[in-house]
Amino acid sequence: MTNQLANETSPYLRQHADNPVDWYPWGEGALQRAREEDKPILLSIGYAACHWCHVMAHESFEDPATAALMNEHYVNIKVDREERPDLDNIYMSAVTALTGHGGWPMTVFLTPDGRPFYGGTYYPPVPRHGMPAFSHVLQALAQAWREQRAEIERSAGEIAGHLRQTTLLEALGRGGALDEDLLDQALNNLLRTFDSRLGGFGSAPKFPPSMTLEFLLQIHVQRGDAMALRMADHTLTMMARGGIYDHLGGGFARYSTDDHWLAPHFEKMLYDNALLARVYLHAWQVTGNPLYRRVVEETLDFVAREMRHSEGGFYSSYDADSEGEEGKFYVWSAREVRDVLGPDAEIFMAYYDVDEQGNWEGHSILNTPRQADEVAAAFGLDAAEMEQRLATARQTLYNIRARRVSPGLDDKVLTAWNGLMLAAYAEAGRALDRVDYTAIAVRNAEFLHANLRRDDGRLLRSWKAGVGARLNAYLEDYAYLADGLLALYRTTFATRWFAWARELADLMLQHFRDEENGGFHDTSDDHEELLHRPKDVQDNATPSGNAMAAATLLRLSLYTGEGHYWDMAETMVSALYEPMARYPGGFAHWLCQAAFILGEPQEVAVAGDPSAADARALLDVVNARYRPNLVVAAGEGEADKVIPLLAGRDRLDGRAAAYVCRRFVCRRPVIEPSELAEQLDRSPTADS
Repeated sequence: MTNQLANETSPYLRQHADNPVDWYPWGEGALQRAREEDKPILLSIGYAACHWCHVMAHESFEDPATAALMNEHYVNIKVDREERPDLDNIYMSAVTALTGHGGWPMTVFLTPDGRPFYGGTYYPPVPRHGMPAFSHVLQALAQAWREQRAEIERSAGEIAGHLRQTTLLEALGRGGALDEDLLDQALNNLLRTFDSRLGGFGSAPKFPPSMTLEFLLQIHVQRGDAMALRMADHTLTMMARGGIYDHLGGGFARYSTDDHWLAPHFEKMLYDNALLARVYLHAWQVTGNPLYRRVVEETLDFVAREMRHSEGGFYSSYDADSEGEEGKFYVWSAREVRDVLGPDAEIFMAYYDVDEQGNWEGHSILNTPRQADEVAAAFGLDAAEMEQRLATARQTLYNIRARRVSPGLDDKVLTAWNGLMLAAYAEAGRALDRVDYTAIAVRNAEFLHANLRRDDGRLLRSWKAGVGARLNAYLEDYAYLADGLLALYRTTFATRWFAWARELADLMLQHFRDEENGGFHDTSDDHEELLHRPKDVQDNATPSGNAMAAATLLRLSLYTGEGHYWDMAETMVSALYEPMARYPGGFAHWLCQAAFILGEPQEVAVAGDPSAADARALLDVVNARYRPNLVVAAGEGEADKVIPLLAGRDRLDGRAAAYVCRRFVCRRPVIEPSELAEQLDRSPTADS
């Protein structure tokens, strides 16, 4: 017998549909029942790729005795944090305030009107490591609800008041005018925590610092900062060589549990791979390191092959577990490798760190601690022959691995995360001249437009095959998708993508703007009423919705000449001067926007048919290098009605012409690629 979760879009919720717990999804039905029966709410928040969420489910939610306690005393609500980041934000803040730490699974006890009064994360079935048994918590809180109701109500009121006050403090404050000293302070603070031996920042667990690396590459390009490049280059290399990277199938795991990037938490998230593919692409453009291009292509090929719906949407994640064991799908024994590879096994094992003892729980996680030329020399091989033999071995082992029981796939499609991956494919298609990547990006944008955009232009959050789209979208859905669409426009110069990006920006301004404190709320003005209206400005695993909104507005201003886009974004970025300087790792995407503003960004308008040879020659100059402080438009005819940057730009002598501008003040137009290159590499100040 199933509960109320059977028809949800979230695979995480559907995984619990057969629990003996009478689960509800978050919604009026559950909340009304709690009010009518005057029962507390047990709110459980997690996500499909969460290892400890599965552990608690097996230990407690599948146990009839525990379920009986839950059903008798509580109205039980299950939430997928990926579908409902608003609820996750609110109640994670509560758990952190109550316990000093947070995480998933998150277990929160609420009054019938949604105010938290007790909470934690994972609870074991028996007392363990100082944690109470889950059944004891259930019984104790049920008794307190009956006998100490007034105290619970008082506590819930205090916690709710604290959360509302915290939200006010999260409002964008009064910062300082942006200056180069901000960038210097941020770089110095990053350098203090930089692991010069192993790469990354701080100690284990190490998460891929995608946005920090983007900032460092941008600063290197903008200011020629050698140390910024050193920190980025070393970190990217160590991650690509570590076990956090899937050397057979491509793509990155969520994080490394050790300092060496060896032993990952094996879940693979769409957003990580989108952000990492993009930063490795930029690093390849800056350094020319072929390893980085290989990582980009293997990662995007993995997503296209294994994380994409046939209609074009990208799935959310792969679980860490298969057959109930974390990492089982990915690890190898020396015997397995020898049996499969035969005479090439010793070369493969020497390079990929496979031996009899293993490097993780008796098995081996593939990684490359030795340099390829060192291993090649040991076996008397030249580099080309060794790489050919390793490539054959990797494909053979990949084919064998594909026969194993695969980790669980979370096949819901989230608008925000798709926007991140859309940008990665669009940029890679352009920079690598991969028309297949561009086609994947276009198909994805078309899918999102057809399935996750309402007729009035508003977005929905989540889609699943056979269920369709649902849930009101959040700020990050609008901002990430707008960013992806601008990247797609820059690759295809199809004006429909630019027009959609601008529509999304205007909808952000209409429905999410915080008129009182600046910036944007995470939820729209017609979102359901919650304990409070969340507003998070810190970058976490993904950019904050506010930071990405600022990025979109800055670029749209350069395309359109609309000063109010720029003014609002610059005010938002400036307001975070102090936290950007002191905590650069937590505000790295904001720092990218600060660097963009300080870098005197340029606009390039190419008048002509973007597919014609003369225009392509000019665009090839623009695309030849990583130029983070640039927006580009190309087209003729009706295009200038959609993109004001193109207005009044004409061909010269019948040939495509390029106009290099700053804030719509342009240099003399040029038709020769060499002249365009000279203008781009000079100061952006317009010719007098």
